[in-house]
Amino acid sequence: MLREKILIVDDDPDILDVLKITLEAEGYEVIEGHNGQEAIDIIKKNAPDLLITDFKMPKLCGDEVCKILKSDILVQHMPIIMLTGKGETSDKIHGIDCGADDYMVKPFEPRELAARVKMVLRRTARDLDANPLTRLPGNVSILNEIQKRIDEGGLFSVCYKDLDKFKTFNDKYGFEKGDEVIKNAARILISSVQEKGTPKDFIGHIGGDDFVVITSPDNVDELCKAIISKFDIMMPTLYNKEDKEKGYIVAKDRQGKVKKIPLVSISIAVVSNEKRKISHVAEVGEIGADLKHYAKSLKGSNYVKERRKN
Repeated sequence: MLREKILIVDDDPDILDVLKITLEAEGYEVIEGHNGQEAIDIIKKNAPDLLITDFKMPKLCGDEVCKILKSDILVQHMPIIMLTGKGETSDKIHGIDCGADDYMVKPFEPRELAARVKMVLRRTARDLDANPLTRLPGNVSILNEIQKRIDEGGLFSVCYKDLDKFKTFNDKYGFEKGDEVIKNAARILISSVQEKGTPKDFIGHIGGDDFVVITSPDNVDELCKAIISKFDIMMPTLYNKEDKEKGYIVAKDRQGKVKKIPLVSISIAVVSNEKRKISHVAEVGEIGADLKHYAKSLKGSNYVKERRKN
């Protein structure tokens, strides 16, 4: 069973020692950082389950770290516990306003810290079915978001994204490289939505190499084009020189026949209520499955839109 991973950040080595001893005794995996910028760098590489950070630190203070993390869709759901000095009420309030989920006053009682950590992790797991690899919202959140758009009665487009030939890549290059593809794909979705989408857009991770983006019909074409362009630039960089130059991998297909398998591409199926009434989440899923099947039959990266009327 994987241990939950906690990042502790403080410029006081004595505080770090107390935190580490307390948390490791509870069975958590502990990573240490010594300033705010180091915390940001570690989180981008390790994606911990929880951050415990001091308020006043070199380079970036705790409130600045909170602001940066809460503006990044990939890590904004990670819970944060802020440590403040005794009596510094303004720091506590400011930390909470910046996105901290809880705070503790130094010096703290180790048993209370352990209890607070358990409470925050339990609450986060209950409130958010986040994918453990990308930290994007999972299936429950995706279904709720689609139903919410249906209930609101406005126009929306649900984009189902799937990677083609990913299994072959994963088999040859290993799960670590495969996870890198998934995380890079998530970041491409995020940056594309930030550039071509709207603040109301939603990004979710169904699981494996399947993602969902919910946007408006006005933005969907430019958004899909941006995603495909970025993905087709990124993906070849993860192959070795020989496979990249050939443009394929020699491997067995699902029937066991040796074939030339093309490089991984991305297929996007777009379901919209622009031309037809949609009243239930199940309708979106059914239409999306048909469109995705067609998109995956096309060569290379593509997106297809549902054009039929009621």
